[in-house]
Amino acid sequence: MIDLHAILKRFWGYDTFRPFQEDAIKTVLNGIDTLVLLPTGGGKSVCFQVPVMAMEGVCIVVTPLIALMKDQVEQLKKRDISAAAIHTGMGKNEIDITLDNCIHGNTKFLYVSPERLRTDIMKVRVAQMNVCLLAIDEAHCISAWGYDFRPSYLLISEFRKLIPRVPLIALTATATEEVRADILDKLEMRNSRVFKQSFARANLSYSAFGEENKEAKILQVLKNVEGSAIIYVRTRKKTKEIADWLNRKGISAQAYHAGLPLKDRSERQTAWIRNQIRAVVATNAFGMGIDKPDVRTVIHFDLPDNLEAYYQEAGRAGRDEKKAYAVALFSPIELEELSKNIERRYPGMEVLRKVYQSLANYYQVPVNGGEMAGYSFDIQDFTGVFGLPSSETHYALKLLEEEGFIQLSENFNDPSKIHFLVDNRQLYDFQIRYQEMDSFIKLILRLYGGEVFTEYVRISETELAQIYFAPEAEVIKKLKFLAEREIVDYQPKKDKPQLIFLTPRYEASVLPLNVFEIQRKKERDLTKAQAVARYASHTRICRTLLLLEYFNEFDAEECGICDICLKKKKNETTEANLAGQIIEYIKKEGALAPVALGQAFEHTDENLLIQTLRELIGQELLLYDSSGKLNITNKSQH
Repeated sequence: MIDLHAILKRFWGYDTFRPFQEDAIKTVLNGIDTLVLLPTGGGKSVCFQVPVMAMEGVCIVVTPLIALMKDQVEQLKKRDISAAAIHTGMGKNEIDITLDNCIHGNTKFLYVSPERLRTDIMKVRVAQMNVCLLAIDEAHCISAWGYDFRPSYLLISEFRKLIPRVPLIALTATATEEVRADILDKLEMRNSRVFKQSFARANLSYSAFGEENKEAKILQVLKNVEGSAIIYVRTRKKTKEIADWLNRKGISAQAYHAGLPLKDRSERQTAWIRNQIRAVVATNAFGMGIDKPDVRTVIHFDLPDNLEAYYQEAGRAGRDEKKAYAVALFSPIELEELSKNIERRYPGMEVLRKVYQSLANYYQVPVNGGEMAGYSFDIQDFTGVFGLPSSETHYALKLLEEEGFIQLSENFNDPSKIHFLVDNRQLYDFQIRYQEMDSFIKLILRLYGGEVFTEYVRISETELAQIYFAPEAEVIKKLKFLAEREIVDYQPKKDKPQLIFLTPRYEASVLPLNVFEIQRKKERDLTKAQAVARYASHTRICRTLLLLEYFNEFDAEECGICDICLKKKKNETTEANLAGQIIEYIKKEGALAPVALGQAFEHTDENLLIQTLRELIGQELLLYDSSGKLNITNKSQH
């Protein structure tokens, strides 16, 4: 009998499962298609990773973000679990070896983008693999009703036909009723089971404040709430401005966005995770896949365009289940801007065709050619060459991606890698012929082991140079020397966005844009933006209930800890105190006309006074006597 708790303890170090995890795992082990809906930080990955460790074979994990798949692979390797990823930027030979290791090696998890499922090599190799599970992460991406629709996710149902007896698990943290139904339908999940945890976070206090001076409010929040913080803004420029301002105010902070060099991003992220700096001021490029449970505050300086994104980003606070705060800041003008932001995200069809044609010219891709070809992409250079407006081009690229013509990774980084192309005997012969390379080759083998013969291994030219007592330029020269003689395949590090053409190139004039669906999506996005404005500006309904209502949960109770609930409690306390004061005053002074009572409490809010008097009369603690004055009743005497 499989001991799931032993697997959990051995590889993850936990003694018990969280709610729904064990039931979902057992369903997967019984070969039943499974949909798991858990809030951010709810432990979705355990739901597919644990059962795979109890099964024979490899799990194929489909996920949309390169950064996310790389982070997951690294996390699994740290747990001594064999995992690999195939993504843009990898050469054919590296992809070939990675797939071979899934067939003949001990790889347990293979992470791929949905676009990869359509490639011939993937289709051929998967038929040779012992696939035990197909896991679909960020499953909301399959639905046009969702906030991050990816047409490439629609390829998954076709890919399933290649492995018809393999169960599927789909996972997401954010899905409305329409999106849930869409996931089950588009993934053809028949006789499936759905595990849904409430989207309520009992430890997370939501607040929204209309503020003209947002910086002052940030400072107030951070002074009132100790601990680690994330501050989300819309623009890269603003990340630096606010981080610099916080540092001047004595709060250690760093800016983070996808345009920073890899080294800077890595150092800042590490410093924040280790609590060497308190706050990160970031665009939404930050946070996905980062496992930091002790974030106490998430502040949105700028509101996102939809509540799904807000819920995910805010949900990065308090993943340790201790009290945490999610604070949204806005001004009335910004609420109006939310809809205008959506309008800007949908440039006209001619703009899309022009940008697509410019891409083809930029990379010299011929008509009907270039399918799955990938390139490093510098948007500033690209827009400069063709005289394109950068903001409009950015949104055009996003739309071309959503339409399934290209894939663009804004936050790509890939360390240098090598793989020996020869066996031990051939390598020995080479070392005899090139004595000057002997010590360098031995150093590589000593540092990186025999894996360099079976797979692509990450290397650090800086580390090699330090140990080899040589300049880094000399190490790179030696690696290129080995590559030129086909002893190794050396792939220098990449730290630029990567763009891949997903289809054979079209003539721009006949690019098959789905104009009707693009318009429908624009209308849906406008509706989502209006829901954000309603959430932020609401003053009466508990914020948790507002969010749950958006995600089709209608049976929850008020959270008691959001700004609206706290204000309501304060008003109730004030009303109770005022009621006692009124009764005591009438006991002392005798029956009073309402006007006289109003004069006696002239410094009290008029609406509150009227409401309290109505409550006292309704409870029969006060009554009007025959002269029209208010007097106490017998019930008030007790």
